[in-house]
Amino acid sequence: MWYSRAQSLREKSGAMKLLPENIKVFYFASDSREPYVQIITVKDAKRRLSLCSSEGSEGSEAEEPEYQEEAGDALLPVLADHSQLLDDQHLERLAAHMPARTQGYPWQLVYSTAIHGSSLKTLYRNMSGLDSPVLLVIKDLHKQVFGAFSSDPFRVSKQCYGTGETFLFSFNPDFQAYRWSGENSYFVSGNLDSLQIGGGGGGFGLWLDADLYHGSSFSCPTFHNASLSTHEDFIVQDLEVWTVRN
Repeated sequence: MWYSRAQSLREKSGAMKLLPENIKVFYFASDSREPYVQIITVKDAKRRLSLCSSEGSEGSEAEEPEYQEEAGDALLPVLADHSQLLDDQHLERLAAHMPARTQGYPWQLVYSTAIHGSSLKTLYRNMSGLDSPVLLVIKDLHKQVFGAFSSDPFRVSKQCYGTGETFLFSFNPDFQAYRWSGENSYFVSGNLDSLQIGGGGGGFGLWLDADLYHGSSFSCPTFHNASLSTHEDFIVQDLEVWTVRN
């Protein structure tokens, strides 16, 4: 019986062995076969959970991790349009931090300063009617690339909006993602004069003016981030916003 097999995991003293953190023990039982114990790595367990919905397994009730822990396990985002700012290396790094609900769907360019000009009003207008996450990517005059993933499309609002899926990122010089700290919920706020992401400490994690020309990035409690650019105040050279179509 499975119980006797599980007993083999015990030491002679009768105490259960402490398994490494990357190991999980699964117990299986069904009417058609004898119950049994299987030991697999956590990485294998995540892969199995991702297949549960398609296989109709009872394990589909288990909660799948919200984020992939390794870039190699995440699906590389497919861009339906050409990007002047993102290459495959950028996408590979970002994919590991995007929520699972965005994976497997194409990303479309919803706003670009190269195409639509530099106007926050136009950015808001292009996103009207959207109900999907957006990826904001900026390249400044110092050739630094950084930005933000927002759980909600950018819009004018009197209050902050968004969820803990929102994060800041920078490729300066190495990739760094700054996820929600849990300290406050100042994810995104916007008006006709500026767009703000993160805050609460006297400065915004990322701030852009109405012309999408001047910007700033300071450490903020929302994400506990460092300045995303090499300079806290910067000039925007190019800016793109992408949205996932699911």
